Amino acid sequence: MVEQFKSLPKSEQLRLAEQYGIDPSQLTSAKSQSSTQNQNNYNTPVVQPRNDQSDDSQKQDDDLGFLKDDQNQPLKRFGYEMFAGSPTTFAPVSDAPVPSNYMVGPGDTIKVQLYGKDNEQYELTVTREGILQFPGLGPINVNGLSFSELRDLLSKQIKQQMIGVDINITMGELRSIRVFLAGDAYKPGSYTVSSLSTITQALFVSGGVSDIGSLRNIQLKRQGKVVATFDLYDLLLNGDSSKDLSLRSGDVVFIPAMGPTISVSGDVQRPAIYELKPNENLIDVVKMAAGLKPGAYPKSSTIERYNRDGLKSIINVDLTTSAGQKFVAKDGDYLRVKSASSEYDNAITLVGAAVRPGIYQWVKGQKISSLIPTINGDLLAGADLKYALVVRQINDVGDIKVLQFSPARAITDTASQDNVLLMPKDKVVIFNASNHIRNRYELNRLVKDRVNKIQKISKTKGNNSDNSLVNTDLFQSGFSQLGQEKLGQRHQLAGVVLAKDDAAPQESDLVSTEVEKMLLQLFNDRGLIKLSSEFNRQELLYPIIATLKTQSRAGKEAKVVAINGEIQYDGIYPLVEKATVSDLIAAAGGLKEGAYIQRAELTRTYTDADSSSIAHLNVNVKQAMDHEAGADISLQPRDVLTVLKTPEWQETQSVEIRGEVKFPGNYSIRRGETLEQVLTRAGGFTDNAYLPSAVFVRDSIKKQEEIEIKQMADQLRRDIATRGISKDGTVVNYDDAQKMLTDLEHIKAVGRLVIDLPAISLGIKQADLQLEDKDVLYVPAQKQIISVVGEVQHPSTHRFKSGMTLNQYLEMAGGARKRADTDRIYVIKADGSVMMPHNSFWFSSEDNLSAGDTIVVPLDTEYKDNLTLWSQVTSIFYNSAVALAAIANL
Repeated sequence: MVEQFKSLPKSEQLRLAEQYGIDPSQLTSAKSQSSTQNQNNYNTPVVQPRNDQSDDSQKQDDDLGFLKDDQNQPLKRFGYEMFAGSPTTFAPVSDAPVPSNYMVGPGDTIKVQLYGKDNEQYELTVTREGILQFPGLGPINVNGLSFSELRDLLSKQIKQQMIGVDINITMGELRSIRVFLAGDAYKPGSYTVSSLSTITQALFVSGGVSDIGSLRNIQLKRQGKVVATFDLYDLLLNGDSSKDLSLRSGDVVFIPAMGPTISVSGDVQRPAIYELKPNENLIDVVKMAAGLKPGAYPKSSTIERYNRDGLKSIINVDLTTSAGQKFVAKDGDYLRVKSASSEYDNAITLVGAAVRPGIYQWVKGQKISSLIPTINGDLLAGADLKYALVVRQINDVGDIKVLQFSPARAITDTASQDNVLLMPKDKVVIFNASNHIRNRYELNRLVKDRVNKIQKISKTKGNNSDNSLVNTDLFQSGFSQLGQEKLGQRHQLAGVVLAKDDAAPQESDLVSTEVEKMLLQLFNDRGLIKLSSEFNRQELLYPIIATLKTQSRAGKEAKVVAINGEIQYDGIYPLVEKATVSDLIAAAGGLKEGAYIQRAELTRTYTDADSSSIAHLNVNVKQAMDHEAGADISLQPRDVLTVLKTPEWQETQSVEIRGEVKFPGNYSIRRGETLEQVLTRAGGFTDNAYLPSAVFVRDSIKKQEEIEIKQMADQLRRDIATRGISKDGTVVNYDDAQKMLTDLEHIKAVGRLVIDLPAISLGIKQADLQLEDKDVLYVPAQKQIISVVGEVQHPSTHRFKSGMTLNQYLEMAGGARKRADTDRIYVIKADGSVMMPHNSFWFSSEDNLSAGDTIVVPLDTEYKDNLTLWSQVTSIFYNSAVALAAIANL
């Protein structure tokens, strides 16, 4: 086998090695071990295993024009895969029971056992003349006898001539016969097989049928006449081997070319290309394809058939009728069995904050209370009990209308109007009262899986995509991008506005696209329906609003309204049937604490054939919520309700006072309250308080510092890219520059505001300041130290002594280093301010130091050692000398 593998062409070796997962180098270098293993194979030619239509040319045909079914999968010819894994050698049958009708012939061995008066055992071989030489009986002619007839003949003669002896006759080794495989066999030729071999075994010996051979008209020819015809479909489809006849020496198994074929695809159990016999109809073809799938719609099947003009024609057939089943198939036909619709005709879909969201059967007279019998048992904790929707299809083209109800009233008061009578195909949507009440892990994992599949298909790669997918709320980020206007997708807002390029989609774009598709298929996707309890209000509303917008036409506005201002969830909402202002407020989750209930503004658009105008209406929110006549105004499409904030209203704000005050802690403040007033409420300072070192931190300043740090990093990045950061334009090492940028970007903003707390404590109004939410004041205890940092020999902290100068503190720290910039020494005061010297020779007497100060000696970035300096001076002298010499030679 190895030697024969070596003899194959290189391309065939690679194909077989790839097919069976073998390393070709191992086979080509292995020793031959086939001489003794195949002696019992009667010198049968080795037939290599094959896969039908697996060579390169056939693969190319499949890619370019081979028949494919509705799922874009290549259709294979049925039955040929039976020979795809045929063995490389065929061992003849030698130990199988011999049938009684087996025809004994030359070369067969007969085993005869005598017992009784005489005990003997013989192995007799039938001669070429058909004679069996039996000791004591002489030659017996057995030519043309079956095994049962031979046994009867021998038993009769032995019993007549050997009295008192019983006999047992069995077959020994069987003869070999030579048969021929002709026609469209995979390897036609002459083969030596066992005398017990049948037609199918001969096919396996030759490797099966070629790609164009027939499986349904295999002929067995004997002495030039067809003695049997074997339909391999009977064996494959029905397990019927009654016509799989035994072979005789000299028989010819003839495989004619393939007959007419029909391709079958769609919702059948086994899509494939089937060979036809004359007058077979479609019911026979469907049986070959193992029948229809449960989701098939046989009433709308089609036949594609070539007409006389060489064009394809479509014939509709109903496989459920007698006429459709008896429709006679022709060569080249293509039968497509269509699928049934995925829509339900009597279903109700429940999504959102329900214990068991899903698709339920609709029953006539069913209401909300029947679908959701209890609040605690059928709705999740945290479900919105005041606002829910019923989305109802109103015509065959998919237009919808929306009904609003209160789940609490529908369940507790079954006679109320909120207990809506349900209709087939209704969608009931239950919302969460809060958008952040559910854990969205499973939902985000679903988005991640689907996005990953898209990325694999499109072969896009992202940096650290796994981390970004895991650490963020994918569904929220994808949904937020859906509402962005085109302006938000521009690359630049200042100067020229650039259009978005057609580069490969980024991960955020893939997430946004996939989330949009998921939302639009919310009511049909069982995976999403199961996880719909994790959706927030805007996400559940998205497919409803999108459908309502698509229903808008010229002169027919989209049935949507908007609300903003002091409500829980502003945004766009569907305009429900008989909607009023109070319904819209309930849809938005209700009013916030600071909402102004005496007046809200309703903006309404009036459109006629010539123009469009806008009017503003005043609405008394309190009266509308109480459903007073005339106050709860009915809404129209495109209405916008703005709920105002109560004048002078402010949310609860607080500041924190720490350290050396008599009553440290958090204090609530009113608008315009100052630091002095809060310190008075805190009881003033303790005797140990050191006011000049007070630290005041403000959140808004911290955010501003973060912006400035980013701007500084961007500026530094530009400097590095253009001319470097050194004065002479020398570009610094790239890695060092990147580390510098990284360190700069990770600097944490402090948000410290320099205040003069001693002046504030004295009641000086100019020093006082108004407080903001989350301000923090820290008043430390008495400090008696001064720190010296930077380019000194020993940065250290010293006890403060009144009257000591800056020079003295520097000498206590060992003095300045060589690379110190002594002209730029500065002092960070205890209150956070910076004091610079008034002259270049240390500090004058006017620059007083105080406890808690820090002396900073900066680094001289332009420092050059003597070696560098002299090398530059030498270069200048050398260049000057060269220039002078050149001038002198003129």
